[in-house]
Amino acid sequence: MQYRQHKQPGCGGCFLILILFILLTGGFPALFSFLGTLIYTGIAGILLFIGLFWGFSYWMQKKISTYESSQTESHNRFVWLLVQILVGIAKIDGHVTKEEISIIQRFFQYNLRYNQAQMFWVKDLIKTAVSSSLPMNESLREFRDTFAYEPRLILLELVYQVLYTKEQVPDTELQVARNIADYLQITDYDKRTIEAKYKYGRQQQPAGFSSSSDHYYAVLGLEPGADKEAIKKAYRKLSMKYHPDKVGHLGEEFHGVAEEKMKEINAAYDYLKKL
Repeated sequence: MQYRQHKQPGCGGCFLILILFILLTGGFPALFSFLGTLIYTGIAGILLFIGLFWGFSYWMQKKISTYESSQTESHNRFVWLLVQILVGIAKIDGHVTKEEISIIQRFFQYNLRYNQAQMFWVKDLIKTAVSSSLPMNESLREFRDTFAYEPRLILLELVYQVLYTKEQVPDTELQVARNIADYLQITDYDKRTIEAKYKYGRQQQPAGFSSSSDHYYAVLGLEPGADKEAIKKAYRKLSMKYHPDKVGHLGEEFHGVAEEKMKEINAAYDYLKKL
């Protein structure tokens, strides 16, 4: 038989030796006292853990409540419906993966620059949306009936932003985004403008160019080679739709989304008018 080296006794072995030592030196009274102390401290530890967990939950809910009360009703409803719709897209295949939840959370954290209190709130909204049986069409209907056209454009812009955080965007999800646009009664021109911008933004840029002119045409919803008059007309139309003042009631982060959109529109117009 091959020799096998004995392993060092683990915690169980040490504990058994300790019990034998107490029994030999103090008898059963000392052993019962020792075991009673272990049980007491164990219960105390459990109660302490429960207390800490409850305290953290209370603190987190307090921050969520404080943040919610500091925002307008329009803002809170906008974010709630946005989360419902984004989770609804993830539910299309019948289940929501951890990666899909992480994508939504990262979107709020990095794209919208949400702080800790805001992220607590969003995570709570996501959790509720995942467990909700509310059909996505109901959320879309409420959004369409609640908000004007400009906030609906911002919503569609955000939907595409989330989709294009993925390396590969499934055709099924792109079709869902198009269906959302139809349900929100977004015009064909605006649908084409938003989707084309992200489509061309993903393509490889030509050598020797800092940006593709096709991308700039797409930002303005135009076909490559559109004339100066069409460029000017598209610029004026989009500038009116995406003016930040039209979504100011939704909150700072969505005002910022409109500002970023206006920067893209201005950059595209400045580039194309020089061609």
